[in-house]
Parts: sequence; C-alpha cells; structure tokens
Amino acid sequence: MLALRSGLTRALAARMLAPQVCSSFATGPRQYDGTFYEFRTYYLKPSKMNEFLENFKKNVHLRTAHSELVGYWSVEFGGRVNKVFHIWKYDNFAHRTKVRQALAKDKEWQEQFLIPNLALIDKQENEITYLVPWCKLEKPPKEVHVLWWNESADSRAAGRHWSHEDPRVVAAVRESVNFLESQQNMLLIPTSFSPLK
Repeated sequence: MLALRSGLTRALAARMLAPQVCSSFATGPRQYDGTFYEFRTYYLKPSKMNEFLENFKKNVHLRTAHSELVGYWSVEFGGRVNKVFHIWKYDNFAHRTKVRQALAKDKEWQEQFLIPNLALIDKQENEITYLVPWCKLEKPPKEVHVLWWNESADSRAAGRHWSHEDPRVVAAVRESVNFLESQQNMLLIPTSFSPLK
C-alpha cells in the first residue's frame, strides 16, 4: 500500500513522522544535486484501465531501456480513480531531454506502446520533485514499500490520529500551514512490474 500526499506536506510529514517514512519528495527549490524524479499521472478511460496496464507490463522493458523506473502504481482511492501513478529518475534535465528524444525516435516503443495507448488516456499530469535532504530512496526490508509506509489503511489512520495528538506535530503544522498551497492524498497499489512494492 502506498499513501501519497503531494506538496509541502510530504516534506513536513517526513520530518515529523520519520519512523513511518521510507522516502519523501518535495517540489520546491531543494535540489542539492542534479538528480530529480518525475511524477507522472495518467488518467485513463475506465473501461480501458486493464488494457493499458497489460500493455505497459508487456512493454515496460522498452521504456526502462531509456531511464530508471522507480515505481508504478494504480490508484485505489483519492480523487479520481482509473489512473496510474509512476515515478522516473533522471540524473539532471539534460538526461531527461536525451531520454525524451530517444523515446521519440524509438520505433518499437512508439508502435507497441505509445500509439496504441494514446487513445486510452484522458489526461496526463507531470511534476518534477526532489528528495528532501534528510531522506534517501532505497529498497525497503519488506516486500511492501510506500512513500509513506503503512501496514494497512487502518494503521495509516491510527498513525494520523496519533500524530494529531502529538504537540510537536501540531506545532509544526501550525507553523507551516501558511506555506501549504495544496494537498492531495492517494492510496496506491503497486503493479506487478513496479520496482517498489
């Protein structure tokens, strides 16, 4: 299970609830090296979700030949369902540009994945993010991995309840809430081909 909160809250929560968090991302100017992560969300036509996922599973090797896939999930709940969320790692913006150019020239990728799936996608969103300075991205000791790791949706709810009673968390939220522009929560289920589970 993966619970994702976008925006500043990811960084704040990572700092406040460090024992629960495996990795956190921020969207602000927190880049200390060139490495960044692209969050991509595809909103799919409801009747085409399975077809899209099967096609990506079959052709994931064509895409990962160009850059590193960190994880790939389907959205269980949190806003609109029938969407997939994936994270790609890039060394810098020049690397991302080279990857995009290579994909545009990759006939096999174009013909086997991109062209057949374009009609299945209603909308796409991309976001550039960086790891916050006090976190690192690594494989977890357990098979289940999340950006906010929880045993279950119930354990997530219990952890949030506990954090709302912790005066340190309450104070940190009060101090930082003015900087929050937006917040979104999603429960994500890893696909069979996702490196992070």
